[in-house]
Amino acid sequence: MCGITGIYNLNGKIVDTRQLQAMTDSLKHRGPDDEGYILLNSNGENYKELIGSDSARGLHFENITDLNNIRHCFDLAFGHRRLSIIDLSSLAHQPISNEEGSLWLVYNGEIYNYVGLRRELEELGHAFKSKSDTEVVLHAYEEWGVNCLQKFNGMWAFAIYDLNKKELFCSRDRLGIKPFYYFHNGERFVFASEIKSLLEYGVERKPNNRIIYDFLAFGLQDHTGETFFEEIKQLEPASYLVIKDGEVKIEKYWDVEVNGEIGHMGKGAISSKFYELFEESIKLRLRSDVPVGTCLSGGLDSSSIVCLVNRFIDKKKQKTFSSCFDNKKFDERKYIEKVIEKTGADKNYIFPEGEELLEEIADLIYYQDEPFGSLSIYAQWNVMKRASEKVKVLLDGQGGDELLAGYLEYYASFFKTLVIKKRYCKLMKEMILFLIFHPTSAFELLSKWKLRRGRRNLLSPAFESEYGGRSFKITDNLSEKLLNDLTKDKLPALLHYEDRNSMAFSIEARVPFLDYRLVEYVASLSLNQKLNNGMTKIVFREAMHGVIPEKIRRRRDKMGFVTPEEVWMKTVLKSWVIDILSSKSFKNRKYWDAEKVLKEFGNVFSGKKKYTSDLWRYVCLELWMRRFVDEGMHINDCSRSV
Repeated sequence: MCGITGIYNLNGKIVDTRQLQAMTDSLKHRGPDDEGYILLNSNGENYKELIGSDSARGLHFENITDLNNIRHCFDLAFGHRRLSIIDLSSLAHQPISNEEGSLWLVYNGEIYNYVGLRRELEELGHAFKSKSDTEVVLHAYEEWGVNCLQKFNGMWAFAIYDLNKKELFCSRDRLGIKPFYYFHNGERFVFASEIKSLLEYGVERKPNNRIIYDFLAFGLQDHTGETFFEEIKQLEPASYLVIKDGEVKIEKYWDVEVNGEIGHMGKGAISSKFYELFEESIKLRLRSDVPVGTCLSGGLDSSSIVCLVNRFIDKKKQKTFSSCFDNKKFDERKYIEKVIEKTGADKNYIFPEGEELLEEIADLIYYQDEPFGSLSIYAQWNVMKRASEKVKVLLDGQGGDELLAGYLEYYASFFKTLVIKKRYCKLMKEMILFLIFHPTSAFELLSKWKLRRGRRNLLSPAFESEYGGRSFKITDNLSEKLLNDLTKDKLPALLHYEDRNSMAFSIEARVPFLDYRLVEYVASLSLNQKLNNGMTKIVFREAMHGVIPEKIRRRRDKMGFVTPEEVWMKTVLKSWVIDILSSKSFKNRKYWDAEKVLKEFGNVFSGKKKYTSDLWRYVCLELWMRRFVDEGMHINDCSRSV
């Protein structure tokens, strides 16, 4: 995993290497092992490779900090920070070129099937100097052009400049596991792995009020190509971008459809195929030249990964990392211990505390770059921090719920789908079983069948009037909801959180559930293979028979990496939150009615109303504004006079 940057002056002006270095330095956490730069003339006349103070040994190029003047018109440049995972030698240094120097690549990610692709390319006459997947990406593009994307199985964000075609080609993986942000104003195209890098370049810190509205009103983020900054965009998943002759073209290269048929319960062949694909996905994601660990929450997804990994690591002892709490309502150790007992894995328990959150909230906001919808990500932050002491790669269960209909709220759409298809007997059976298995979730489920409103009454009338008028309704079609959650409404934000949390501690997170072959297969299955008899993830549960402890395989509740957010809000965070809501800066924001927000929190603190994470969004946006938008205000400056 790495951090990438690039500047392309479409007006022909010389790249400012100080800007390039500042951008790249801001991504050091993504790649502390190596540093590299390439300056190019987009017309192909000259190029210059440079190193930095963190570059790997054995590289004999001029240091970018010693560069006094540039004799040639270098109007294009790439920067790179490397986290060494595959081929730890300096031969895998980036940016990298082909033999002729006609293609230059800067790349972040992992192509898990690179071994087979390398063999195929060698048979076609390509020569390799390293053992890295980076070279495979470069030669695959050289051989197949844009069609190389169809051959990749992995996660990636990269840019290639083709000196022969005089074009810049950028791509992002199918599900957006790896980030790619950019700024384009007609004269310049600037890109980076993280938003903070573009801010180092000097992109205006103007907040995007449309995205802020979607976040406050509906809890949405990463659901479009826009970001919380007006001038900064993100290349959407499964897309590539081409710049040629000053024109920017963006195209989709992959799509998936979710089967909307109810279907009938299949036999073992369906779950066997799932197991085969899932097992292969995990095997591929164990390829690494550095230690690999696993996240273990005690749920079905992470437990399955841990148990399968244990089958493939010979006699090595697997390292697992789990977030735990003294409050039994949020603690999963009784399930985690079942997995540890079965696998003999080395367990590492982490105990996040609200007091520690107060100390780390500024860092959490900084590394995320954008506001986040709840404090649940703090558990993951702590897991990554501890894991970084022992491993460099972590396998995680992200994506399993969106892919396999793991959230109970999907039953609302499932019931509606059964009504539309006139499957009334099936509907009655499913409703009865749901009430039996999930009695405490029934009321909550009904409420989620309504419009997705959040606490919109807390928004200022002017802000609501200007940006409201849109209602995000939970679709009546379960297949559409699954597709939306997988590609827009849920998973992209979760992948954002995971990438920033892991990269903050120089950890590469890998997600076996998002192997595109597994995604396509599960999407093709009927709805009954996902929801049936009051249960979720049907095909997955069948496939894991005999693999994981039965107590976990038959679990009907769901937790994951969560925090006791409501408890913290009413105790250790209470006075801190009140200070924020009472501050002058909060009261002067145009987005909300500050008095109403403060009153709403007061009702929560007194027990008159239930706390939900949509209230955190107001606090988080205020903290984000202080860190990234306001001039000279410290994120923890909560004085009521501020």
